[in-house]
Amino acid sequence: MALVTRLTRLFQADFHAVLDRIEEPDLQLRQAVREMQFALDHDRQRLKLLQHEVIQLDKAKENASKALKDFDEELDICISAKKDDLARDLIRRKLVTEKQSQAIQQQAETLDSQMQSLGKQIDEQSQQLTSMKQKLELLVSDENSFSTGISQIDAIRNEEIEIALLREKGRRVKT
Repeated sequence: MALVTRLTRLFQADFHAVLDRIEEPDLQLRQAVREMQFALDHDRQRLKLLQHEVIQLDKAKENASKALKDFDEELDICISAKKDDLARDLIRRKLVTEKQSQAIQQQAETLDSQMQSLGKQIDEQSQQLTSMKQKLELLVSDENSFSTGISQIDAIRNEEIEIALLREKGRRVKT
């Protein structure tokens, strides 16, 4: 029974080694690097979009602020002229603009929070991508050195075979 278990383990180990070689880890690592680069580019694009939205919100805040100042000036004129009907309409518009300004401020704060978390995520992804690229370079350089080492071993083996053949011929001649 122990012999069968040991043979099974040996067969599985050899089978896994063959599968590892077939899977070509360098190709898988290259694909992972491509996918990480794509995700990083996508997140950078999202960050640019968020930055653009913040710019738009800043412009909207400026417009709301300017409108509020204009409403105050017009209210001063209406109140001094004792035009309460016009003043009520201006106050209604001023209150709507103030609420819009508050909503814009909340959106800006939310976007700032999203941009900060996305910025951190991009930094982490960049570090991971750099690490994966370095690992890929090491793997490729190791494989290149391994393959050149094998070809050198093959060349040495051919020379050794020739020398061994000459020795064997010399021994056979002597006997």
